[in-house]
Amino acid sequence: MGGAIVVTGASSGFGAMTVRELAMGGHTVFAGMRQLDTKNERAAADAADFASEHSVDLRPIELDVSDQHSVDEAIEKMVAAVGHVDVVVHNAGHMVLGPTESFTPEDLAQVYDVNVLSTQRVNRAVLPHMRERGDGLLVWVGSTSTRGGTPPYLAPYFAAKAAEDSIAVSYAAELVRFGIETTIIVPGSFTTGTNHFANAGRPTDTDTASAYEARYGGLVDQVTEKLNELSPSSADPNEVARAIRDVVDTPKGQRPFRVHVDPANDGAEEVNGVGDRVRREFYDRLGLSDLLRVSP
Repeated sequence: MGGAIVVTGASSGFGAMTVRELAMGGHTVFAGMRQLDTKNERAAADAADFASEHSVDLRPIELDVSDQHSVDEAIEKMVAAVGHVDVVVHNAGHMVLGPTESFTPEDLAQVYDVNVLSTQRVNRAVLPHMRERGDGLLVWVGSTSTRGGTPPYLAPYFAAKAAEDSIAVSYAAELVRFGIETTIIVPGSFTTGTNHFANAGRPTDTDTASAYEARYGGLVDQVTEKLNELSPSSADPNEVARAIRDVVDTPKGQRPFRVHVDPANDGAEEVNGVGDRVRREFYDRLGLSDLLRVSP
Protein backbone atom coordinates (compact mmCIF):
# COMPACT_ATOMS: atom_id res chain seq x y z
CA MET A 1 0.00 0.00 0.00
CA GLY A 2 1.41 3.37 -1.02
CA GLY A 3 1.87 6.40 1.16
CA ALA A 4 0.65 9.99 0.96
CA ILE A 5 3.35 12.23 -0.45
CA VAL A 6 3.62 15.94 -1.18
CA VAL A 7 6.27 17.24 -3.57
CA THR A 8 7.03 20.96 -3.77
CA GLY A 9 7.98 22.66 -7.02
CA ALA A 10 6.28 19.94 -9.04
CA SER A 11 5.37 21.94 -12.14
CA SER A 12 8.56 21.08 -14.04
CA GLY A 13 12.03 19.55 -13.86
CA PHE A 14 12.87 17.09 -11.10
CA GLY A 15 9.57 17.81 -9.37
CA ALA A 16 7.39 16.90 -12.34
CA MET A 17 9.43 13.74 -12.96
CA THR A 18 9.29 12.76 -9.29
CA VAL A 19 5.52 13.03 -8.86
CA ARG A 20 5.00 10.80 -11.88
CA GLU A 21 7.55 8.25 -10.70
CA LEU A 22 6.03 8.10 -7.23
CA ALA A 23 2.47 7.88 -8.55
CA MET A 24 3.47 4.99 -10.82
CA GLY A 25 4.83 3.31 -7.69
CA GLY A 26 1.35 3.21 -6.18
CA HIS A 27 1.58 6.24 -3.92
CA THR A 28 -0.97 9.02 -3.47
CA VAL A 29 0.97 12.04 -4.67
CA PHE A 30 0.13 15.71 -4.26
CA ALA A 31 2.00 17.76 -6.87
CA GLY A 32 2.55 21.13 -5.22
CA MET A 33 2.73 24.08 -7.60
CA ARG A 34 1.71 27.72 -7.54
CA GLN A 35 -0.77 29.54 -9.75
CA LEU A 36 -2.66 26.45 -10.88
CA ASP A 37 -5.22 28.56 -12.70
CA THR A 38 -2.77 30.80 -14.53
CA LYS A 39 0.99 30.31 -14.87
CA ASN A 40 0.96 26.56 -14.18
CA GLU A 41 -2.44 25.71 -15.61
CA ARG A 42 -0.82 23.61 -18.35
CA ALA A 43 1.45 21.79 -15.89
CA ALA A 44 -1.52 20.98 -13.65
CA ALA A 45 -3.53 19.73 -16.63
CA ASP A 46 -0.61 17.57 -17.77
CA ALA A 47 -0.35 16.01 -14.32
CA ALA A 48 -4.08 15.31 -14.25
CA ASP A 49 -3.91 13.80 -17.74
CA PHE A 50 -1.02 11.58 -16.65
CA ALA A 51 -3.04 10.37 -13.67
CA SER A 52 -6.01 9.54 -15.88
CA GLU A 53 -3.93 7.86 -18.58
CA HIS A 54 -2.04 5.64 -16.15
CA SER A 55 -4.82 5.16 -13.57
CA VAL A 56 -2.67 6.51 -10.73
CA ASP A 57 -3.38 8.88 -7.86
CA LEU A 58 -1.60 12.11 -8.80
CA ARG A 59 -3.28 15.31 -7.63
CA PRO A 60 -2.11 18.83 -8.49
CA ILE A 61 -2.50 21.11 -5.47
CA GLU A 62 -2.06 24.85 -5.08
CA LEU A 63 1.10 25.32 -3.00
CA ASP A 64 3.22 28.47 -3.14
CA VAL A 65 6.29 27.80 -1.01
CA SER A 66 6.91 31.55 -0.61
CA ASP A 67 3.58 32.02 1.19
CA GLN A 68 2.97 30.43 4.61
CA HIS A 69 -0.80 30.70 4.25
CA SER A 70 -0.68 28.86 0.92
CA VAL A 71 1.52 26.15 2.42
CA ASP A 72 -0.70 25.73 5.48
CA GLU A 73 -3.82 25.55 3.35
CA ALA A 74 -2.30 22.93 1.03
CA ILE A 75 -1.26 20.67 3.90
CA GLU A 76 -4.67 21.08 5.58
CA LYS A 77 -6.37 20.04 2.33
CA MET A 78 -4.06 17.06 1.98
CA VAL A 79 -4.71 15.87 5.53
CA ALA A 80 -8.45 16.40 5.08
CA ALA A 81 -8.38 14.35 1.88
CA VAL A 82 -6.27 11.36 2.96
CA GLY A 83 -5.86 11.73 6.72
CA HIS A 84 -2.08 12.06 6.98
CA VAL A 85 1.22 12.99 5.34
CA ASP A 86 3.81 10.22 5.05
CA VAL A 87 6.50 11.91 2.96
CA VAL A 88 7.55 15.45 2.07
CA VAL A 89 9.87 15.98 -0.88
CA HIS A 90 11.53 19.39 -0.57
CA ASN A 91 12.17 20.00 -4.25
CA ALA A 92 11.23 23.63 -4.91
CA GLY A 93 14.21 25.72 -5.92
CA HIS A 94 15.45 28.39 -8.27
CA MET A 95 18.84 28.93 -9.91
CA VAL A 96 20.43 32.29 -10.72
CA LEU A 97 23.38 33.14 -12.96
CA GLY A 98 25.72 36.11 -12.84
CA PRO A 99 28.72 37.66 -11.05
CA THR A 100 28.17 37.64 -7.30
CA GLU A 101 28.72 41.38 -6.81
CA SER A 102 25.91 42.22 -9.24
CA PHE A 103 23.25 40.59 -7.05
CA THR A 104 21.70 43.02 -4.59
CA PRO A 105 21.02 41.91 -1.00
CA GLU A 106 17.36 41.73 -2.01
CA ASP A 107 18.27 39.40 -4.89
CA LEU A 108 20.13 37.13 -2.48
CA ALA A 109 17.22 37.17 -0.03
CA GLN A 110 14.85 36.03 -2.78
CA VAL A 111 17.11 33.13 -3.75
CA TYR A 112 17.45 32.14 -0.11
CA ASP A 113 13.69 32.35 0.35
CA VAL A 114 12.88 29.97 -2.51
CA ASN A 115 15.61 27.45 -1.75
CA VAL A 116 15.75 27.53 2.05
CA LEU A 117 12.94 29.39 3.82
CA SER A 118 10.42 27.49 1.73
CA THR A 119 11.46 24.26 3.44
CA GLN A 120 10.88 25.82 6.84
CA ARG A 121 7.37 26.92 5.88
CA VAL A 122 6.52 23.42 4.71
CA ASN A 123 8.11 21.76 7.75
CA ARG A 124 6.18 23.95 10.17
CA ALA A 125 2.97 22.92 8.44
CA VAL A 126 3.75 19.20 8.15
CA LEU A 127 5.86 18.23 11.13
CA PRO A 128 3.14 18.61 13.79
CA HIS A 129 1.18 15.90 11.93
CA MET A 130 4.23 13.66 11.61
CA ARG A 131 5.30 14.13 15.23
CA GLU A 132 1.83 13.24 16.45
CA ARG A 133 1.90 10.00 14.42
CA GLY A 134 5.52 9.22 15.28
CA ASP A 135 6.30 8.54 11.66
CA GLY A 136 7.33 10.28 8.44
CA LEU A 137 10.08 10.96 5.94
CA LEU A 138 11.64 14.21 4.76
CA VAL A 139 13.42 14.02 1.40
CA TRP A 140 15.56 17.07 0.64
CA VAL A 141 16.64 17.66 -2.96
CA GLY A 142 20.02 19.30 -2.55
CA SER A 143 22.92 19.83 -4.94
CA THR A 144 26.47 18.60 -5.45
CA SER A 145 27.43 22.29 -5.60
CA THR A 146 27.40 22.42 -1.79
CA ARG A 147 30.55 20.28 -1.58
CA GLY A 148 31.81 19.55 -5.10
CA GLY A 149 33.44 21.63 -7.79
CA THR A 150 31.79 25.03 -7.88
CA PRO A 151 32.21 27.05 -11.10
CA PRO A 152 31.81 30.83 -10.78
CA TYR A 153 28.69 32.90 -11.49
CA LEU A 154 26.39 30.67 -9.43
CA ALA A 155 27.26 31.83 -5.91
CA PRO A 156 23.78 32.84 -4.65
CA TYR A 157 22.30 29.50 -5.69
CA PHE A 158 25.25 27.51 -4.33
CA ALA A 159 25.12 29.37 -1.02
CA ALA A 160 21.38 28.76 -0.69
CA LYS A 161 21.71 25.05 -1.44
CA ALA A 162 24.52 24.82 1.13
CA ALA A 163 22.21 26.40 3.70
CA GLU A 164 19.47 23.94 2.78
CA ASP A 165 21.88 21.05 3.27
CA SER A 166 22.94 22.36 6.69
CA ILE A 167 19.39 22.77 7.93
CA ALA A 168 18.50 19.30 6.64
CA VAL A 169 21.40 17.77 8.58
CA SER A 170 20.29 19.47 11.79
CA TYR A 171 16.66 18.52 11.29
CA ALA A 172 17.68 14.90 10.79
CA ALA A 173 19.00 14.55 14.35
CA GLU A 174 16.19 16.60 15.89
CA LEU A 175 13.45 14.45 14.34
CA VAL A 176 14.83 10.97 14.97
CA ARG A 177 13.21 10.59 18.38
CA PHE A 178 9.84 11.37 16.80
CA GLY A 179 10.35 8.48 14.37
CA ILE A 180 10.81 10.83 11.40
CA GLU A 181 13.55 9.98 8.90
CA THR A 182 15.67 12.20 6.66
CA THR A 183 17.30 11.52 3.30
CA ILE A 184 19.21 14.12 1.29
CA ILE A 185 19.19 13.53 -2.47
CA VAL A 186 22.23 15.16 -4.08
CA PRO A 187 21.81 15.71 -7.83
CA GLY A 188 24.73 16.78 -9.92
CA SER A 189 24.53 19.02 -12.98
CA PHE A 190 21.97 17.86 -15.53
CA THR A 191 22.26 20.34 -18.39
CA THR A 192 19.51 18.66 -20.43
CA GLY A 193 16.05 17.51 -19.44
CA THR A 194 15.56 20.20 -16.79
CA ASN A 195 14.89 23.94 -16.91
CA HIS A 196 17.50 25.01 -14.37
CA PHE A 197 19.78 26.89 -16.75
CA ALA A 198 17.09 27.99 -19.20
CA ASN A 199 14.94 29.57 -16.47
CA ALA A 200 17.78 30.87 -14.30
CA GLY A 201 17.36 34.32 -12.79
CA ARG A 202 19.70 37.23 -13.44
CA PRO A 203 21.13 39.94 -11.18
CA THR A 204 19.33 43.26 -10.72
CA ASP A 205 22.51 45.35 -10.97
CA THR A 206 23.10 45.07 -14.72
CA ASP A 207 25.79 47.79 -14.75
CA THR A 208 28.04 45.76 -12.47
CA ALA A 209 27.25 42.61 -14.43
CA SER A 210 28.37 44.39 -17.61
CA ALA A 211 31.68 45.35 -15.99
CA TYR A 212 32.37 41.69 -15.30
CA GLU A 213 31.33 40.70 -18.80
CA ALA A 214 34.27 42.72 -20.13
CA ARG A 215 36.69 40.37 -18.33
CA TYR A 216 34.61 37.17 -18.14
CA GLY A 217 32.67 37.28 -21.38
CA GLY A 218 31.23 33.94 -22.43
CA LEU A 219 31.96 32.31 -19.07
CA VAL A 220 28.47 30.86 -18.60
CA ASP A 221 28.51 29.29 -22.07
CA GLN A 222 31.99 27.88 -21.39
CA VAL A 223 30.90 26.28 -18.11
CA THR A 224 27.73 24.85 -19.64
CA GLU A 225 29.68 23.42 -22.58
CA LYS A 226 32.23 21.77 -20.29
CA LEU A 227 29.52 20.33 -18.04
CA ASN A 228 27.93 18.81 -21.12
CA GLU A 229 31.27 17.23 -22.00
CA LEU A 230 31.76 15.85 -18.48
CA SER A 231 28.32 14.25 -18.35
CA PRO A 232 27.86 10.96 -20.20
CA SER A 233 25.42 10.97 -23.09
CA SER A 234 23.27 8.57 -21.10
CA ALA A 235 22.76 11.05 -18.23
CA ASP A 236 19.04 11.08 -17.50
CA PRO A 237 17.47 13.53 -14.98
CA ASN A 238 14.80 10.90 -14.34
CA GLU A 239 17.52 9.11 -12.36
CA VAL A 240 16.87 11.66 -9.61
CA ALA A 241 13.16 10.83 -9.57
CA ARG A 242 13.95 7.12 -9.47
CA ALA A 243 16.38 7.65 -6.59
CA ILE A 244 13.65 9.43 -4.64
CA ARG A 245 11.20 6.62 -5.34
CA ASP A 246 13.77 4.05 -4.18
CA VAL A 247 14.26 5.93 -0.90
CA VAL A 248 10.52 6.22 -0.30
CA ASP A 249 10.06 2.51 -0.97
CA THR A 250 12.92 1.46 1.32
CA PRO A 251 11.73 0.11 4.70
CA LYS A 252 11.85 2.46 7.67
CA GLY A 253 15.15 2.32 9.50
CA GLN A 254 17.07 1.25 6.39
CA ARG A 255 16.92 4.45 4.36
CA PRO A 256 20.24 6.06 3.40
CA PHE A 257 21.10 9.45 4.86
CA ARG A 258 22.45 10.76 1.54
CA VAL A 259 22.14 9.63 -2.09
CA HIS A 260 24.24 11.15 -4.88
CA VAL A 261 23.07 11.22 -8.50
CA ASP A 262 25.95 12.95 -10.26
CA PRO A 263 26.74 12.17 -13.90
CA ALA A 264 29.60 14.71 -14.00
CA ASN A 265 31.21 13.36 -10.80
CA ASP A 266 32.24 16.76 -9.49
CA GLY A 267 33.68 15.39 -6.25
CA ALA A 268 30.76 16.06 -3.90
CA GLU A 269 30.23 12.42 -3.02
CA GLU A 270 33.82 12.11 -1.81
CA VAL A 271 33.69 15.30 0.27
CA ASN A 272 30.24 14.54 1.69
CA GLY A 273 31.48 11.08 2.62
CA VAL A 274 34.16 12.63 4.82
CA GLY A 275 31.77 15.14 6.34
CA ASP A 276 29.11 12.55 7.12
CA ARG A 277 31.72 10.25 8.67
CA VAL A 278 32.99 13.07 10.89
CA ARG A 279 29.39 13.81 11.91
CA ARG A 280 28.83 10.19 12.91
CA GLU A 281 32.06 10.04 14.89
CA PHE A 282 31.33 13.30 16.69
CA TYR A 283 27.84 12.15 17.65
CA ASP A 284 29.41 8.99 19.06
CA ARG A 285 31.76 11.14 21.15
CA LEU A 286 28.80 13.16 22.42
CA GLY A 287 26.92 10.01 23.37
CA LEU A 288 24.21 10.85 20.84
CA SER A 289 24.66 8.04 18.36
CA ASP A 290 20.96 7.18 18.74
CA LEU A 291 20.20 10.37 16.79
CA LEU A 292 21.85 9.02 13.65
CA ARG A 293 19.15 6.54 12.62
CA VAL A 294 15.47 5.96 13.20
CA SER A 295 14.55 2.59 14.66
CA PRO A 296 12.31 0.46 12.40
